[in-house]
Amino acid sequence: MRLIIATRGSKLALWQSNHIKSLLEDMGHEVELQIFKTKGDKILDTPLALIGGKGLFTKELEDAMLRGEAHLAVHSLKDVPTQLPQGLMLGAITKREVVNDAFLSEKYESIEDLPPNAVVGTTSLRRRMQLLHYRPDLQIKDLRGNVDTRIKKLKNGEFDAIILAYAGLKRLGFLESVRFVKPIDENLMIPAMGQAALGIECVPEVLEVVETLNDKKSQIETEIEREFVDTLQGGCQVPIGVRAQLLDNGDIITKAVIGMPDGSELLKDKIIGNVENYSDLGKELAQSMIENGAQEILKRAEEIAFAEHKR
Repeated sequence: MRLIIATRGSKLALWQSNHIKSLLEDMGHEVELQIFKTKGDKILDTPLALIGGKGLFTKELEDAMLRGEAHLAVHSLKDVPTQLPQGLMLGAITKREVVNDAFLSEKYESIEDLPPNAVVGTTSLRRRMQLLHYRPDLQIKDLRGNVDTRIKKLKNGEFDAIILAYAGLKRLGFLESVRFVKPIDENLMIPAMGQAALGIECVPEVLEVVETLNDKKSQIETEIEREFVDTLQGGCQVPIGVRAQLLDNGDIITKAVIGMPDGSELLKDKIIGNVENYSDLGKELAQSMIENGAQEILKRAEEIAFAEHKR
């Protein structure tokens, strides 16, 4: 079968698409990549949360599939909104890489080693919230651009440290490019929903081919995470971390955090379930946090994030 993958042109997007391309070619399919520029690639001076969030990296690729110009698109799953356009489906979730965020610095070995008022780069409200809760003295500054652009800014001395997803660094071979690269403990920084997994979005006609690439463990974990965010109705403009972990004994531990962007207020919760009946775990955890005021906190968090940007 001849397949066309719609992709962004960044190094990471191309790595991801070529990775899936080679797997499909091994199965005997003919595959080509078609490059599109998304809104998220064009607007580099504004935090994503304030210009429409995660769909910014998927919409043009989705439009191409709906127009019949491509059959599938390979996304970082954390960039995929919980609701997909009619006519498209999430055909497969690949095996996850290391899920953690990563601390990168040329001068300091860890978050703990950063001096008072150190400048840390991240545009993620989720990372910012958890960093400032742990170290209120830090100065958090926006950091946009592709992975190599962000690392260049660190090396140029614009930041004392930056925070990126460990999975992206590993996939691009950047783990050795900075003096200190260290995964951040999940108890300190809970990752984003779907972090470190690739989501393959496709048209129904190629579902049978795409679903052969699905990893069941990753699918279960990320379904719970996506259901949690969907139930909270926490779009991309709010700081939310959630991580479901399926253990070897069949237990699933899901922990989540929401709060204010400045780290002044944090709400954490967790739920333990089993793989035999995991389907509502994300919803149950979200409901528990809603009862403890989660939606009110998220509403205030969103208002503050927008107000700060307008200043």
